[in-house]
Amino acid sequence: MKIVGAYSFNGGEKAVKKRYAKELDEVKNVLAHVDARNHKTKTSKEKTMRDKVLYSPRSLNAEISEGFFELGWEKKRVMCDYPTQYYSAGYQAPQFSKGAFREMDFIKNKLGVEVQFGKYSFMVYNVCAKMTIFHNMGFIDVGIEIVPVKELAEDMSSGVSYFEQFVWDLEQRGVSDIDIPVLILGVAP
Repeated sequence: MKIVGAYSFNGGEKAVKKRYAKELDEVKNVLAHVDARNHKTKTSKEKTMRDKVLYSPRSLNAEISEGFFELGWEKKRVMCDYPTQYYSAGYQAPQFSKGAFREMDFIKNKLGVEVQFGKYSFMVYNVCAKMTIFHNMGFIDVGIEIVPVKELAEDMSSGVSYFEQFVWDLEQRGVSDIDIPVLILGVAP
């Protein structure tokens, strides 16, 4: 895969290059060793593209994960203890599963990386919520979000968002005082 786009959210590019140059090189190396053609294995069942062979996000993620783990990056999972004290008096709070968690794909030296080949809402959540949460918990200082560009997303299931759309929305949203620096990388086959 090729990195064909980079967007600096809240000074993300400068922060990553200054403090995490070695880790950024590892990210680039992992992506460069993924041959996307090997992952065009999903046969669509969607009405609008029935039987079209698409890129498999699951397969792409598996190879990317293998590359990160080989270089010592770690997945980080934090358990969620959901509060119940905010319910109205008399409301019987539901029993929450003790297995609820939030997870960051890869962390190394306080740099968090998320790979998102899914729906648009997950891209926004990763950058504008999850990375802030993991920062507030002391696990990361800076983030990298890896997303497909439109060229790649067009050969994936419908509803997969892409770099160009994501950048436009982040620019329209602006930066909040709780946002951390994030480098958004757009990848193509």
